[in-house]
Amino acid sequence: MNERIKELAEQAGLEWGPGGYADYSDFDHLLFAQLIVKECAEVMQKWKDEPFPFDEDLAATLIKEHFGVEE
Repeated sequence: MNERIKELAEQAGLEWGPGGYADYSDFDHLLFAQLIVKECAEVMQKWKDEPFPFDEDLAATLIKEHFGVEE
């Protein structure tokens, strides 16, 4: 699991049990989704005043890079 995604999942209640298995019993799926969307919005806000052309492809690339997701 990507380190940043893991951190967000833990904020949403994911716990790690013995042997490294994931315990989802207290995991809040809605909170996890909200945390991801919030972070994506924050990534985009950083670029709002840039003078260069900004398009959907660049936005997708920036978000993927932020989370360490490879294509």
